[in-house]
Amino acid sequence: MRVAGIGCRADTPLETLARSVGDVDVLATIPERAGLLRPLAARLGLPLRIVSVAGVETPTQSPRVQSLHATGSVAEAAALVAAGPSARLTGPRIVSACGRFTIAIAEVP
Repeated sequence: MRVAGIGCRADTPLETLARSVGDVDVLATIPERAGLLRPLAARLGLPLRIVSVAGVETPTQSPRVQSLHATGSVAEAAALVAAGPSARLTGPRIVSACGRFTIAIAEVP
């Protein structure tokens, strides 16, 4: 199973996200972005898992994200939490060229 954790700004265009997700089985994000990402999940025919990321250790450390969400990366933390305890990130989060969103992929072995 591959989970795409998504961190984004509230005004991120749905079309931009849809082109960037890739081949995954599940989308994951925080409650604050559930409203934005539900239409994306429906469009892609994927389940959306809404998770709490507070306290989740991530390879990437953003001071801004840490102060807002108590984790270093919303995308990485959401992917890991949604995929479960044996999940591993396939690599660091990917930051969009426009800087409006990040995506991280976690896999379950």
